[in-house]
Amino acid sequence: QVQLVESGGGLVQAGGSLRLSCAASGSIFSINAMGWYRQAPRNQRALVAIITNNGSTNYGVKGRFTISRDNAKNTVYLQMNSLKPEDTGVYLCNAVVTGARAFWGQGTQVTVSS
Repeated sequence: QVQLVESGGGLVQAGGSLRLSCAASGSIFSINAMGWYRQAPRNQRALVAIITNNGSTNYGVKGRFTISRDNAKNTVYLQMNSLKPEDTGVYLCNAVVTGARAFWGQGTQVTVSS
């Protein structure tokens, strides 16, 4: 089992920045990749960014967001710059472990006002 706790969401004006954090605990040795997804009202859950154990990244939002990880803290970060109202949603942390099982955090709300 892997537990994920997100933090760092909030209300920000368009053009502003936020940094989200996701701390993992439990069977962290089994994690192959961690990432962020966004759940907006009436929309499907969408990939924002993922990072693998070897540091490879993949972005659903290119150019404004940066994903990084601190292995010593078992924490993944999402730096979000130049935020837009359409970035509003619940941001969920995801971890994929050996065997392709996925774990999810509870999510953190990000609201970008125009």
